[in-house]
Amino acid sequence: LFVFNSPPSRPAVVSAGSPVPGTVSGARSQRTLVEILDAKTREKLCFLDKVEPHATIAEIKNLFTKTHPQWYPARQSLRLDPKGKSLKDEDVLQKLPVGTTATLYFRDLGAQISWVTVFLTEYAGPLFIYLLFYFRVPFIYGHKYDFTSSRHTVVHLACICHSFHYIKRLLETLFVHRFSHGTMPLRNIFKNCTYYWGFAAWMAYYINHPLYTPPTYGAQQVKLALAIFVICQLGNFSIHMALRDLRPAGSKTRKIPYPTKNPFTWLFLLVSCPNYTYEVGSWIGFAIMTQCLPVALFSLVGFTQMTIWAKGKHRSYLKEFRDYPPLRMPIIPFLL
Repeated sequence: LFVFNSPPSRPAVVSAGSPVPGTVSGARSQRTLVEILDAKTREKLCFLDKVEPHATIAEIKNLFTKTHPQWYPARQSLRLDPKGKSLKDEDVLQKLPVGTTATLYFRDLGAQISWVTVFLTEYAGPLFIYLLFYFRVPFIYGHKYDFTSSRHTVVHLACICHSFHYIKRLLETLFVHRFSHGTMPLRNIFKNCTYYWGFAAWMAYYINHPLYTPPTYGAQQVKLALAIFVICQLGNFSIHMALRDLRPAGSKTRKIPYPTKNPFTWLFLLVSCPNYTYEVGSWIGFAIMTQCLPVALFSLVGFTQMTIWAKGKHRSYLKEFRDYPPLRMPIIPFLL
């Protein structure tokens, strides 16, 4: 690949005279000129000369980065229409509705950060913050309560459940989840951390407060709630393992998820995103256990957001798979 320096008034030109990595060497098919324009200003940013027809969008992004290193591939969105949807990295040039000259429109997605980093930051915060309130470190409840312990069993049980939940999430991020997209906008980490960390502090303040009162129905309410929490945590983990097995490592393969021999996965018969169903169930159990308003509000906000995600995934399944099971709902069986 050769990069030719162009006059300031002209867009950069990259010659792709050699086969693009990953394409068939020696192909006789006609090569394509790819023109990349700014989606907002329509300014011509770059010409990619003699691009192989078998080149993918990912390879075109790499070529574009040679002339604009500040826009690394994860930061680029290329599309056929300025207001259209972003093309997928795996899309092949010759399969797109373009001729011998292809015009692509570029949008800057902004600084990116890996999903793994985002998840680890989101989940480590609540784990640490909750424990600060549980151990009643100084300057939270007053000097006379520094490092004192609650006399209520439910407070200690709640700390165990909360810590278990976020430790589980951290371990799943490291060893279970396989992400279809490697990065997300950097600005999202501040929004996400504000949500998780803020609610964790709010919940922990009241649950571990020296004046906290146990649930109305005592041990029976706590035991019922604990059972709901544990069952839903096991269900959530089972679904994550089932989804992991659907996608080979390093691929973006999408398949219809079906129940396995694990009974917790049988919820796939009725909903598209049972991991969200179990997640909401866990927080409902935690809310019943602690009888704490901030926990109930966190559960409600979480349910609202997960319903939006579940509906989006459900629509995607229906669009992509013609034989998708018609009985399934996004998140709540038979209802929603």
